[in-house]
Amino acid sequence: MVRITRGSRCKQKKILYLAKGYKGAHSKLFCTAKQQVIKGLRSSYSHRKKRKRVFKSQWIVQINAASNQYDINYSQFVSKLKQSRIGINRKLLAQLANFDNKTFTFLTTQL
Repeated sequence: MVRITRGSRCKQKKILYLAKGYKGAHSKLFCTAKQQVIKGLRSSYSHRKKRKRVFKSQWIVQINAASNQYDINYSQFVSKLKQSRIGINRKLLAQLANFDNKTFTFLTTQL
């Protein structure tokens, strides 16, 4: 019976395609490329979780910078929003602070 070698070559091509863009031997040699692809896929899972934390901290910085113009810091601003039962998330507050200054001013003066 004839031995089929095509299967392993297809797997190698798939790994080398995934390793495209890596530096040096990490994109050319199969063994090192395989290790880097596995490491990259493992990191991509945790980095998807990390991206959410990064965005949330950026929104908090933007809200704090905008609320400091009205002599109120971020924690006081958020606590007053909760006391007055205004349910706006941080992403929307950051967008209001950056793009719609009138609405953000209205929110800070109503508290």
